[in-house]
Amino acid sequence: MPGPVLIAPDKFKGTLTAPEVAEAVAAGLRAERPDVEVRLAPVADGGDGTVEAALAAGYSRMTVPVSGPTGYPVDTEIAYDGETAVVELASASGLALLDPDDLDALGASSDGTGEALLAALSTGARRIVLGVGGSACTDGGAGLLTVLGARILDTHGNPVAPGGGPLANVGEIDLSGLDPRLGEVELVLASDVNNPLTGPNGAAHVYGPQKGANPEQVELLDAALSKYAQVMKAAGGQDVADQPGAGAAGGVGFAALAALGATMRPGVDVVLDLVDFDRHLDGAGLVITGEGALDEQTLHGKAPAGVAQRAIAAGIPVVAIAGRCDLTPERLAEAGIDAAHALLDVEPDPQRCMADPAPILTTLAAELAKTHL
Repeated sequence: MPGPVLIAPDKFKGTLTAPEVAEAVAAGLRAERPDVEVRLAPVADGGDGTVEAALAAGYSRMTVPVSGPTGYPVDTEIAYDGETAVVELASASGLALLDPDDLDALGASSDGTGEALLAALSTGARRIVLGVGGSACTDGGAGLLTVLGARILDTHGNPVAPGGGPLANVGEIDLSGLDPRLGEVELVLASDVNNPLTGPNGAAHVYGPQKGANPEQVELLDAALSKYAQVMKAAGGQDVADQPGAGAAGGVGFAALAALGATMRPGVDVVLDLVDFDRHLDGAGLVITGEGALDEQTLHGKAPAGVAQRAIAAGIPVVAIAGRCDLTPERLAEAGIDAAHALLDVEPDPQRCMADPAPILTTLAAELAKTHL
């Protein structure tokens, strides 16, 4: 009898959450091989789905009303277990919260993420993990810091308006009012973004256009963030504008590193530790990972690559499942993945694969069991 099978997928974006993917795969394996032990450990890469992975691992759920990226109220969820709290920027200040016709490149803010961090502090956690993918804002984390007690003033001594655009007029930053509880917790940024805050590879130039910024607004935002970084340094913040990751989430990475003493770690590594992945891996005979699309991005810090790295280090073979696979067997092998199976292998209609992927995934998993177990 083969050893236990560990199912550790990321979400199929837009269709299934990671726990839903894991359950669908497990159903197929159990139908074909009821004699094999199946373990579930859905994962994420630090972006959206990070809280969901923690909840699936047994963390408690807290629903918190916060200000969305353009000010309207949204509900965000926090996962916590007494020692650690997990906050997801995407569900508080995320681009996906906005209609594509209502993007606000200059005015969108990170206020809601600051409000979520305040709620995380209220849990008494000693460590807060902040997943910083998928932001709608390019405000350098100014909104987040303001909510946490900082004062960010313009050259006339008035509070700077929300968003990245108004930072062009920043004149003073006072960090003395930051919530003292921040000094008592470890703040970990879960991110794979290596961009600095400003410049051609910075937050505005690389990510501004997808948040609705035209070329003129990109230049304005970049200049505003540069001014903001200078004033932050003068205020006693850490000089980290050029550090890889400072440009994460429109500069929320910068604010956390410069003013909050945060550390940054690869998102998938943070999540794998959150879900106690190595314990699940112990003794396994096969690992099944995957995500909606296996492509070149998968190989650069996405969840399946991180899962495969740990499995291969433990000497356990890895296969992947996906909606579609754009990687050659050679590229998969470089990531430590022995084989990949796509929904299109068993259902040639892409529309059906998108509309109702769970039963197709179950069928695919049953076929996988025939060849790999």
